[in-house]
Amino acid sequence: MLNDFLILMKQELVITGIIFILLFIKVGSKEWKNESIMMLVNGLLLFNVLFNFFGNSEGVLFNEMFKTNQLIGLEKEILSLGTLIISLQSYCWLKDHKHVSEFYMLLLSTLLGMFLMISSGNLLMFYLGLEISTIPLAAIANFDLDKKQSSEAAFKLIISSAFSSGLLLFGISLVYGITGTLTFSELPSLLAVTPLQIFAFILLFAGFCFKISVVPFHLWTADVYEGAPVAVTSYLSVISKGAVLFVLVSVLYTVFKPLAAVWYNMLFLLSVLTIIIGNLFAIRQNNLKRFLAFSSIAQVGFILIGVSGSSQAGIASVVYFILIYIFSNLAAFGVISVISALTGKETIDDYKALYKTNPFLSWVLTIALFSLAGVPPTAGFFGKYFLLLAGTGMAGSKGFILWIIIAALNLVISFYYYLRVVKAIFMDANEHPVKKITLPLLPKIGLIICLAGIIATGLFSFIYEYIYTLSSGF
Repeated sequence: MLNDFLILMKQELVITGIIFILLFIKVGSKEWKNESIMMLVNGLLLFNVLFNFFGNSEGVLFNEMFKTNQLIGLEKEILSLGTLIISLQSYCWLKDHKHVSEFYMLLLSTLLGMFLMISSGNLLMFYLGLEISTIPLAAIANFDLDKKQSSEAAFKLIISSAFSSGLLLFGISLVYGITGTLTFSELPSLLAVTPLQIFAFILLFAGFCFKISVVPFHLWTADVYEGAPVAVTSYLSVISKGAVLFVLVSVLYTVFKPLAAVWYNMLFLLSVLTIIIGNLFAIRQNNLKRFLAFSSIAQVGFILIGVSGSSQAGIASVVYFILIYIFSNLAAFGVISVISALTGKETIDDYKALYKTNPFLSWVLTIALFSLAGVPPTAGFFGKYFLLLAGTGMAGSKGFILWIIIAALNLVISFYYYLRVVKAIFMDANEHPVKKITLPLLPKIGLIICLAGIIATGLFSFIYEYIYTLSSGF
């Protein structure tokens, strides 16, 4: 039993160990320099990624409260890699911060909660993991301690999270009242398309939609992204959303598969609204963090198309796209993080003529935006292609043709606002451009990893094939 515990929960145990190391450093008599803490944490996060990539097993613990398999292990590895990249890119912001240890303890606590959430085999365990990941995240959203916007972001995040948690708990209580169980493996045989069960599912689904910023549950996103530190915004946009999407796909494909006809129609409507509204509002933004907030909302709309496939291709396309999205979005946020920390500039107008002073940062941001837009041959193009392809799984011919037309038209709209930033960087004049930045080693490594990821995930087909193979259990 102990061996099973150590093997099946090794990813959670490594993160817990890192948290305790940071706690011992904080309460110790010796005061560590910020650079030393960051180097130690980055080394431990790298060890976490490498150590947990191999030897993942399949099994359940605690009466099916906790489960894991090869695909779940890969999903956790993707989140671990994204967290490492964010940590590398946060160097310029954290090096002069007073509470570096506390930041990492809170950040890794949220990651631990996400791991538990992904491995949950029970609705109660899922909820506990969700809360463990959400509460510390609200705290670090307020980590720009001298900025009122940061406090406002944390307040809005905790209020919206509380509301979504209320919906989730209401839905969970109804499911338990109807079926008498919260265990994922037992629920499918007890569900049917009845009004009360549909209502319970809608409440649960609304809670998920809040977490991933699906329209009309997206209103908190832009304000929180703008007010939070760039590192926290990066984490919210890719790691937090990625974890919830992993769970959403698993829950829809297994637990609520008897209600597939219901949630397919919901996905159709919500994905269309999310893509259109996310794109239209992104056009109007000048602040780059708000710009990427609405961009991320539109990206979630495309992910919902892939989720609707309800097939092996559906789960594979979602995991593959989230991997691409982590590289692409973190490349963009990495550039914004460095420039914001060193110059305080965060608007599109500030980035005019950026290429003249910082060509490397300009190209990294441009390639990232091309990938987010889905411009071939970047990885984002293949990611969206597989999402649309997976969406054909359950779609009727006429309905899916309409869906494809809407998605294609919105791809054109997204080209416009992504290229608006590229135009500002390379073509617009600026009397006071961003000064030349000497990029520290850690952020540079983070950006290079993102660039390599954007190229590799697009060019090497075995990555998608590997994910597709692991998805065979769904």
